[in-house]
Amino acid sequence: MQNQQMNQSMMQSPPPAITSKDLQYLKDALSWELLAFKKFHFLAQQSTNPNIKQALEKAGQMHQNHYQKLLSHLQVNNNTVLASMQTMQQNQQQNLQ
Repeated sequence: MQNQQMNQSMMQSPPPAITSKDLQYLKDALSWELLAFKKFHFLAQQSTNPNIKQALEKAGQMHQNHYQKLLSHLQVNNNTVLASMQTMQQNQQQNLQ
C-alpha cells in the first residue's frame, strides 16, 4: 500500500476539464469559503477592540482570497477542452491502427 502512495505523483495544477464530481466539490468549497468570509466580516464590524477587529478582518480576507482562487479554477471553457481532448484521443487511436 505504501509503495502505491509513493508512486503516485502530486497534481501540480488543476486538470484542464472539470468533471461533475469536481464541480460539486468546488461548489461546496465555494459555499464554505463564502460563509466563513461573511461571518468574519460580520464579527469584525461588531468588534470594538481594534486588535480583534483587525484579526477578524485578516481571517475574512484569507477566506475571500480562497474563494477567488477556487472561482478561478471554474473559469475554463469545459466544452472546448473536452472537444480538444476527444480529438487528441481519436488521433491517438488512429495512430495505433
